[in-house]
Amino acid sequence: MSTNKLQLLTPQNSQVIFIDQQPQMAFGVQSIDRQTLKNNVIGLAKAAKAFHVTTTITTVESASFSGNTLPELVAVFPENNLLERTSMNSWDDQNVRDALAKGAAEGRKKIVVSGLWTEVCNLSFALSCLQDTDYEIYMVADASGGTTLEAHQWAMERMMQVGVVPVTWQQVLLEWQRDWANKDTYDAVMDIVKEHSGAYGMGVDYAYTMVHKAPARSLAAGTLGPNPALK
Repeated sequence: MSTNKLQLLTPQNSQVIFIDQQPQMAFGVQSIDRQTLKNNVIGLAKAAKAFHVTTTITTVESASFSGNTLPELVAVFPENNLLERTSMNSWDDQNVRDALAKGAAEGRKKIVVSGLWTEVCNLSFALSCLQDTDYEIYMVADASGGTTLEAHQWAMERMMQVGVVPVTWQQVLLEWQRDWANKDTYDAVMDIVKEHSGAYGMGVDYAYTMVHKAPARSLAAGTLGPNPALK
């Protein structure tokens, strides 16, 4: 095993690429509930934003077939250019390669991938990228989707056979946070968890109100102020 893959993901060694998070691509997804997929994609995006992780967003045939990038994703990164292309394989596009190379030059060689579809755009990108570079690919399984459960599963298996590392979006979030004493990002992480992490987020709400006695109306309004757990 590559010793580099024994390193945890950090905000400094990672970058993220969102591949074709567009409505027509999402219509074809059958491997995961589409609303859950959208929730996970936006949760990952907010995590990248909170930790200042370099992020690339690619699109394919927006005007003629796939439609515009998810507005919630664009809202997280309003400053980002959307890299439009024609090839199913993002790695074929020089603008995409240049964007990732810029991040890699800063030490960000762990590429965290969220895309549609797993068996086409994600797989072709991952294999081509690994063939041409010394980057590492971390495929976010629950922020990606395939046209069938089998298509997603076997694409993940094929990628894993050549060294792609499977992860989940919440795993990436918490790996970046690593230590709850990291106060600069604690509140942002808690906000993401409460909004996107289901039962875990409900548990956070419970801990704030029942354990730390935060007023429930302040929790609902998002006006908790300093994190009570770190006092």
